Amino acid sequence: MEGQNDSQFAVVMVPLPAQGHLNQLLHLSHLVISYGIPVHYAGSAMHNHQAKVRVQGWSTESLTRIQFHDFQLPPYTSPPPKPNLSVPFPSHLQPLFDILTHLRKPVSELLEQLSAKCRRITVVHDSMMASVVQDVKFIPEAESFRFISIPAFTQFLGFWRHIPESDKPFRIDPSITIPRRIFPEEETLTPEVTRFVFEQMKFWGIESGRIYNTSRVIEGPYIELLEKLSGKDTETTHFVLGPFNPVAMTGNLKRHRCLEWLDEHDKGSVIYVSFGTTTSLTGEQIGELATGLEKSGQNFIWVLRNADKGDAADSAKDGNPKLQEGYEERVKDRGMVVREWAPQLDILAHRSIGGFMSHCGWSSCNESISMGVPIAAWPMHSDQPMNAVLITEVLKIGVMVRDWEDRGKLVSSATIESVIKKLMTTEEGEEIRKRASEFGDDVRKSVAKGGATSTEMDAFIAHITR
Repeated sequence: MEGQNDSQFAVVMVPLPAQGHLNQLLHLSHLVISYGIPVHYAGSAMHNHQAKVRVQGWSTESLTRIQFHDFQLPPYTSPPPKPNLSVPFPSHLQPLFDILTHLRKPVSELLEQLSAKCRRITVVHDSMMASVVQDVKFIPEAESFRFISIPAFTQFLGFWRHIPESDKPFRIDPSITIPRRIFPEEETLTPEVTRFVFEQMKFWGIESGRIYNTSRVIEGPYIELLEKLSGKDTETTHFVLGPFNPVAMTGNLKRHRCLEWLDEHDKGSVIYVSFGTTTSLTGEQIGELATGLEKSGQNFIWVLRNADKGDAADSAKDGNPKLQEGYEERVKDRGMVVREWAPQLDILAHRSIGGFMSHCGWSSCNESISMGVPIAAWPMHSDQPMNAVLITEVLKIGVMVRDWEDRGKLVSSATIESVIKKLMTTEEGEEIRKRASEFGDDVRKSVAKGGATSTEMDAFIAHITR
């Protein structure tokens, strides 16, 4: 819905400077400006640049309508990622997380400047940036909304496991799937990041509401559980506005070379392999994956890059992982290895893609679900293990590559080959692909005019411009 530009209002986005988080709030920024409301995207200069050059699915004109505020962070050193950790959390980003408090002052000054000319300011901040926006409570014209960057399923279970059985405020309907095991923070995060998370939680509670990058057609029961858990006496409003990413790609004038390669293959015949921006695999694991892809006999596109450093522009300087000599020549008719940044949304939207081997970061899950693509789940850290359970056990639109209990073990080429064949060639895989396609249809209907998500987005805009 296109609205009238009203300078009485402003929305300020404050993302965590990690790619999946930057990307989600930049997508939401585009949705908000489509209503004619000014959007200010506040972050460090390097991470704002990273977000802009990697965003997909929106026009250049749309991007120019967002006002970016490029703040400076103190110098810091981001060491190379260590791929040999049993839980390969991006601990190399910890030096960046440790200096984020320096954004508090410039963000506060921006809010003060906007308060002088706007009747209402809406601050949408990542849950992990709560300390940066803590001064919003001193600005009468401003209210904040905490952005939840993970699934409602994962968020609810994370809270639920910390409540003693005798203190649980309600019973969960037996029809709602609750997994046999909920993975604790000490299994999925480093101690340093766990402390960072709990430090941010001290500043939760001043927000007027929460925003979720998910859809009620995907996670309706778990959204309702979160709403119930927040209590009827609270004024907290829950807005379920996802997926934020475009659900149909209109095509770019300059297409990546991998899309031309995909054009040459049959519908649903290619598996896409990518583990996001925060994980590097060991050389031994890369070798097993290469062999598994080759032996599966399936067409594939494999994005093989090192994890981003704190400054993503520095990541490629260390060189990308190596493959066995002659491998790419051997598989060139049915396999393509991409070592640069790849247009994931365009890839997932391509008719040739029939599956996605993924780390199960929530951005990637959302993009895959909205394009109707099933997932071979290979979680690495953080929310990803629980996200993988959502995909494979609850929604049943994927298969597990490796159980989380086996996270410290090498995944063999035989396992990788078996999983790919199961997803791409078996009757069970066909059922999974069918369900994924149906979920994609439902999500696309929900964001269309009159759909559940579109209606909720209208309600959010009405709320912040009241």
